[in-house]
Amino acid sequence: MAVRRDIRFVVEDAGEVSAILLRPQNAESLLVLAHGAGAGMTHPFMESLATELAAVRVATLRFQFPYMEQKRRIPDRPPVLTATILAAAQTAAKAAPDLPLFAGGKSLGGRMTSLAAAQQKLPDVGGLVFYGFPLHPPNQPGTKRAEHLRDIKQPMLFFQGTRDPFADLKLLRPICASLRARATLHVIETADHSFHVLKSSGRTDADVLQELARTTSAWTQKLSRS
Repeated sequence: MAVRRDIRFVVEDAGEVSAILLRPQNAESLLVLAHGAGAGMTHPFMESLATELAAVRVATLRFQFPYMEQKRRIPDRPPVLTATILAAAQTAAKAAPDLPLFAGGKSLGGRMTSLAAAQQKLPDVGGLVFYGFPLHPPNQPGTKRAEHLRDIKQPMLFFQGTRDPFADLKLLRPICASLRARATLHVIETADHSFHVLKSSGRTDADVLQELARTTSAWTQKLSRS
């Protein structure tokens, strides 16, 4: 059973935002989980992922970026987003000081977490998890958004679908290879950017969520024990 706790914390120069801490009784790690550009921390994907992670002993702290908290449609500028991630990580560390700390998120949330890490703003975070890294806009393949990844010191886990229009695997695979042992790429066959899979795959979206959670748990446990 997991215990849910509603939290609020302050982001410098951007006001107060909401967060949800979901901690299973047997938690072995804590993941700061940022939402994507178009949907907040209570989106069904975020809710379901947090539930599945709790089932495999990973606690989560989900939170709102200021623009989402204030019901604005356009995301904040990167300095505000990275400041929010920093504040969320500090809040998580205080809420569960006994758990190894990790950070990441869905799409934009993951990319901004990587940017914060590249700027050395997350020194206490042991690894980064990206659920659909938005390498480029749809139909505009490029690698500029990945240039900062080489400045990240922590290990990184990339989850990417083969039908994701935001990340051409022909571009992402060599990027991960160039990061060597710091990067692990976990490909989900037939999954799109939201991790929906084709019926022809013989799998369901629920199956994929469980795979995301189990793989995340195994990866964080390995890092925590190394």
